[in-house]
Amino acid sequence: MAWGIRGVPRPGSRPADRPLLYLDVDGVLNPLSPSDPARFVRHETGGPAVRLCPEHGGWLRELSARYELVWATTWEHLANEHLGPLLGLPELPVVEFSAYRRRHDDPRFGILQLFESRKWAPILRHADGRPFAWVDDVIPMRVRRQAWPYRGILLVPVAPDDGLARHHVERLLTWRRAAPAG
Repeated sequence: MAWGIRGVPRPGSRPADRPLLYLDVDGVLNPLSPSDPARFVRHETGGPAVRLCPEHGGWLRELSARYELVWATTWEHLANEHLGPLLGLPELPVVEFSAYRRRHDDPRFGILQLFESRKWAPILRHADGRPFAWVDDVIPMRVRRQAWPYRGILLVPVAPDDGLARHHVERLLTWRRAAPAG
């Protein structure tokens, strides 16, 4: 196995039928203050309320023809319970951030960067060398620098106020690692 980022296999070094697509929720599918709020519907989840755009469900189903969708959100399994049905998605795999325990060979960050970079090692471990794209509103510069040399990673930063837009979907659809539809 080819090694990449510290003790994590090099992204893209393991074959996969489709690359993984890691999806955040807050700031991506549930934007903070969308410029066009009429596109979003407010939903009560039994926990925090969310604003979801029905169009996003169609976009995610379109992406699922080329990617294996995975929740990469602090909602963890609650995303399947509360958000997936609202977006018309089947149950998706989940990266479990709350259960993750740092390992000595995880990518290193300074103490002040640990919180904002907390998703990076669990995502790398979950991918386990498979190519992946990651859509999030918080992708720190240090993570971007670590990912830059690897053709098996596509980072798609999203502005948290407006969330996922069609141009992000187009970028994901045209990534050369994305499997062709059909």
